[in-house]
Amino acid sequence: MVVAVLLLVAVLGFAVARPFGLPEAVAAVPAAVLAVLFGLVTWPEAGAEVRELGPTVGFLAAVLLLSYLAEAHGVFAYIGDLAARHSQGRPKRLLGAVFAAAAVVTAVLSLDATVVLLTPVVFAAALRIRARPEPHVYACTHLANSASLLLPVSNLTNLLAFAASGLSFAAFAGLMAAPWLAVVAVEYVILRRFFASDLALASTAPAAEPAKPPRYALVVLVLTLAGFAAGQPVGIHPAFAAAAGALALAVPLVRARKLGLRAAIKAANPAFCAFVLGLGVVVLAVREHGLGRLVDTLTPGDASFLGLLATAALAALLANLLNNLPATLVLVPAVQHSPGLLLAVLIGVNVGPNLTYVGSLATLLWRQILHARDAAPSAGRFLRLGALTVPAALLAAVAALWAGLWVAGV
Repeated sequence: MVVAVLLLVAVLGFAVARPFGLPEAVAAVPAAVLAVLFGLVTWPEAGAEVRELGPTVGFLAAVLLLSYLAEAHGVFAYIGDLAARHSQGRPKRLLGAVFAAAAVVTAVLSLDATVVLLTPVVFAAALRIRARPEPHVYACTHLANSASLLLPVSNLTNLLAFAASGLSFAAFAGLMAAPWLAVVAVEYVILRRFFASDLALASTAPAAEPAKPPRYALVVLVLTLAGFAAGQPVGIHPAFAAAAGALALAVPLVRARKLGLRAAIKAANPAFCAFVLGLGVVVLAVREHGLGRLVDTLTPGDASFLGLLATAALAALLANLLNNLPATLVLVPAVQHSPGLLLAVLIGVNVGPNLTYVGSLATLLWRQILHARDAAPSAGRFLRLGALTVPAALLAAVAALWAGLWVAGV
């Protein structure tokens, strides 16, 4: 148990610090090999874990590429322009537009797109109307985590759990729609009050000409989303829909010589995909050597309101102790017998990371993006905001999930 935990701590510590800018896989892959060599897991067990994670990681690569190509087509610049013009120079209106954009982008293109691609655009939109960027960029990171509840494709944690849930794509979205709306509403109310002084400042930004909408790219994204929903009932993994969408976006860029093979491979981030596979093997070792039994003991056995709330709280705690990806891998086997408890785990591992920087890799990446713009976030402010939003959002989301499960008879 001790060796397995040390390997996991080393992998997560390396992922947080990323010394010399090295990718997370530099630690995760060797740690996975060491887990096998030390006899913590067998080669067949490690191979089975990699094969099980393979389709999910394939989707991750495809959706990262899809998001990159959408940016190349000007989708995110257009969203930023819409938000800035909708605001009419008023920071409160801009916050509302950012919430709408971040919630939709996170749900459709995953939290990575919101953190990596939308955050810089929102930062620029705030400066464009001469508003303080903090409320708007904090909205991006909070919704990148909490607004990823809606669809199986919204977050890697969702995909890891989706296969075990026994739910269809539509059923998953139907049950998570109310928690998603509840969380977005709670986050909006609290951020409005928390940043009241920043949002009260008047703006005298000049009007700007509206940007031209990237119609082709928007149509492709809508069709890709439809492909996610239509493919799953007939056994087509969402990775294929994401890959088809990416191909459709890539063709015009290749013809215009605006996209090369090296850029496409880099956008798919194979190093991060390798990190997820390596992390899966390391977490398997930890689970098999004690943590699994502890989690099984702590996890409620029924999907009552208190059972759902306790499960979500446990998931949130583990997400902040271990990071949300390993927390999901540890918890899914303990709750896969109950769709309700499985969805409660996702509420915990998606909302919980807003409490600390280490709760999700997306939050750490958001922090790096702001550092690069000389706008480093305050750790104290982040923690205070998280202490307000996370408990309230967890309670609201669990209540909505419990009601939805009761109505659906699940």
